[in-house]
Amino acid sequence: MGAKTHASQTLADKPTGPLSGVRILDLTSVVNGAYGVQILADQGADVIKVEDPGSGRGEGGDIMRWAGHLPEGAPKGMGPIFLTINRNKRSIVLDMKQESAKRALRRLIKSCDVIASSIRYDGMKRLGLSYEDVAAIKPDIIFVHAAGYGSDGPYAGEPAYDDLIQSASGMADILPRTDGNPVPRILPTLVADKVSGLFFSQAVTAALLHKARTGEGQFVEVPMFECVTSFLLVEHLYDHTFAPPTGQWGYQRVINPNRKPFATKDGYIGLLPYTDRQWDQFFDAAGYGEQVKNDPRFADYSTRAKHTKELYGLIEQAAATKTTQEWLDILKPLSIPVVKTNGLADLDEDPHLKAVGFFETYEHPEVGTYRLMKPPVKFSKSPANIRRHPPKLGEHTDEILAEFGAHED
Repeated sequence: MGAKTHASQTLADKPTGPLSGVRILDLTSVVNGAYGVQILADQGADVIKVEDPGSGRGEGGDIMRWAGHLPEGAPKGMGPIFLTINRNKRSIVLDMKQESAKRALRRLIKSCDVIASSIRYDGMKRLGLSYEDVAAIKPDIIFVHAAGYGSDGPYAGEPAYDDLIQSASGMADILPRTDGNPVPRILPTLVADKVSGLFFSQAVTAALLHKARTGEGQFVEVPMFECVTSFLLVEHLYDHTFAPPTGQWGYQRVINPNRKPFATKDGYIGLLPYTDRQWDQFFDAAGYGEQVKNDPRFADYSTRAKHTKELYGLIEQAAATKTTQEWLDILKPLSIPVVKTNGLADLDEDPHLKAVGFFETYEHPEVGTYRLMKPPVKFSKSPANIRRHPPKLGEHTDEILAEFGAHED
């Protein structure tokens, strides 16, 4: 991303999102649960993030505080990934090995609507924080647990990180099916963590709706392995949807090795004609019209689907005949799906992202200037907003303990 200066945004003074008035006790860390809870915080929830002071070997707090490179002079523990998924939260440090901290936490629980946890459930039991323990304090509590694996299976309780879940879910088998290299590979993004975080946030809001209708709290388990496998197999279960299977694993169009950005004379484009008419119009514009129309492999959707590798190979040849802007000028008026391919460094100047104000700049009183992506979902009546900087470790401990009468503990 560029080092350009941007006008700083002012923090909102109060929540306006649909979850205003909901309080969440956040016992998550790293990415999965923390990302899911931030979505809820953006949507108005008052999130109290409980962090550990550390064992003496580390610095304490959420481990994502310590990843990345900080500006010179910035306080430790405010790393870039932490900043992107912990805004709108308050941080309290409690040493759960101390009985006084456990008493303070029980006071907090009484005021909360939701407990969000990514601590292994056996660990929660040892802390006296199982669902049954918590429900004895707050009977209508919603307890949402980000597990690695569902509690009914043989993997229950095992550690789970993005790399492991990509490996277990079949995600690492997708690139080999695309390029023929048999070595399993994980995708270079925390897709398992982030997908699970989205499932997590949806589970919380669904449980809140149930509580609003019935008055009942409940225990909700969000297992990464099952969530990510479900996400992957939406398209890649494919012909194994049927019993017995009618064909292969993997959606043919998607695992096609030629499904990729196509090189133009001066860059790359993302391109996907979809209807019969769009395919005809594209190849007419590329000068391949008669050749394609007379080829029985490309006669209709069904035959094209069987020959996507060859079809995309023709797109690759055609794309190289014009510049990126020439293709945009030709194809957009025809409503043929096309877009300039961005590198990460291009996103700062993308005209659409600039127009919608996607990147927002803030001034943290100690970290200095930093940037966030604004909440992407738009609510016309109850917009999400950014009210708090990502917190320093334990920044709100005294404030929260006093607020809930727990300072005596």
